[in-house]
Amino acid sequence: MNARARLSLDGLSTGDGFGQLLFADDLFPPNMRRTGRRELPPPVWLWTDDTHMALSIVEVLESHGEMTEDELARAFTRRFLESPFRGYGPGAARLLSGLARGGDWRELAPALFDGGSFGNGAAMRAAPIGAFYAGDPKRAAAEADRSARVTHAHPEGRAGAIAVAVAAAWAGAENPPGGRDLLEAVLPHVPPGETHSGIAAAMRYAPDQAPAVAAELGTGSRISAQDTVPWCLWCAAHHGADYEEALWITAAGSGDVDTTCAIVGGIVALSSRGVPEEWLSRREPLHDLRR
Repeated sequence: MNARARLSLDGLSTGDGFGQLLFADDLFPPNMRRTGRRELPPPVWLWTDDTHMALSIVEVLESHGEMTEDELARAFTRRFLESPFRGYGPGAARLLSGLARGGDWRELAPALFDGGSFGNGAAMRAAPIGAFYAGDPKRAAAEADRSARVTHAHPEGRAGAIAVAVAAAWAGAENPPGGRDLLEAVLPHVPPGETHSGIAAAMRYAPDQAPAVAAELGTGSRISAQDTVPWCLWCAAHHGADYEEALWITAAGSGDVDTTCAIVGGIVALSSRGVPEEWLSRREPLHDLRR
């Protein structure tokens, strides 16, 4: 068992369940966000495909010590068949169904969307990779790229996973950088493109400028790596010492809230050195991973 990867997984899954509740008006009505009230919804916070796929990431890392693509594809497929109603998007469902029928990810992933997916799915599950390789951002970037290729062949989809894993690798280091320094430390590992440019743009904003950051960079409403990862990294960079504050700031951006909160939660669980017990106790148990 890798303690840092498990800590990141706890942060990711708790953020995922918390963010998912923002879509349920009876539990977390919109006026709660408008008035700035911070009242935790009651349990149980059910997690989504974000956590479901991250479970496979941790499983493969702990079993093999690296991202073995074929093993990861098998783990993704097994969990999908066991519980296909976790909120998988149509592209992911199509790919995983193809794998279940005996297809090869090397052929199926590039065929999605005429060149591969640039969705935020590879990024949403990548923080535990960085945690596993804490303090080694170069290795984290390489392994995140391998993990992304199984489902996201497009360069932007892969860049999103790399950026999140590298941020987590820094967050789990002995003396993690914060604020602009964290964003600056991530950038050299991210391939050129829109995701890279978005992270660079995020460096211009101070910690109290969340609405402006959200307006310029997006908060996942397009479900792409490009409009999800820069916002998440800004939130994690400037609020990484406080898990609760980071998650409330992230959620206030709206957009793809379960995914943005999952990404930020997986990073800041490392830099804040834990998930508040009050939050963790409300999350659905991670019942299919040995604790």
